Amino acid sequence: MSTELDRLAREKYLVLTTFRKNGDPVPTPVWAARKGDELLVWTERESGKVKRIRRDDKVELTACDVRGKKTHGATVTGHARVLDDESEQVRRAIAEKYGMIGRVTMFFSKLRGGKERTVGVAIKLAA
Repeated sequence: MSTELDRLAREKYLVLTTFRKNGDPVPTPVWAARKGDELLVWTERESGKVKRIRRDDKVELTACDVRGKKTHGATVTGHARVLDDESEQVRRAIAEKYGMIGRVTMFFSKLRGGKERTVGVAIKLAA
């Protein structure tokens, strides 16, 4: 599975699909950066995806374009966990992978509320 992790980690954008209580999929385009054997995602603390992950950690990832409309490559399943106290590592990983745009985005995120407003999510691909 490490080849799938490598492939997804190289992509600029991914569709992260979480699932509602009734099983309906909810796809969202995200930035993701690799740390060890996980992919890290940064998002709003009160977002629907965080609420869905707290209830059901099953997720799917697919490479996509910037808007999440055109996907390519295989869809991979995994399990996500919310990094309530470890979000700074996600900010650093995103800033490093996405260069100037990532650093500027993370800087303004801190100005708009920082860890009180945003949170990291770690995704481990299924074996």
